[in-house]
Amino acid sequence: MPHWIYQFSPGERSDLATNPDAWTEADNQIGTDHFERLRVATEAGIVILAGRSPDGVGPALVIFEAEDEANAKAFMEADPFLSEGLFTAELHPFRAALVRNPQE
Repeated sequence: MPHWIYQFSPGERSDLATNPDAWTEADNQIGTDHFERLRVATEAGIVILAGRSPDGVGPALVIFEAEDEANAKAFMEADPFLSEGLFTAELHPFRAALVRNPQE
């Protein structure tokens, strides 16, 4: 199945990536929803990798599998960080050439 990647970019509230105090209670709930959705998708074998640079400057991204671009776009757009407008993201086809065995 094809691999896809989306990388987050700051939305209108660019301070969210670098200032933990900028997060409201509602933002924190969106973050929890985002994490839970990706956790479930990881357990279902859809997400290959998801994470972010802790310095707030490096990338935040999700690498996942989807049948085609339309399904990949729908998966990305359903991410609460995007659907709730906290961040924006760009979708690209991706080839994960080497993936460590998670049992190692």
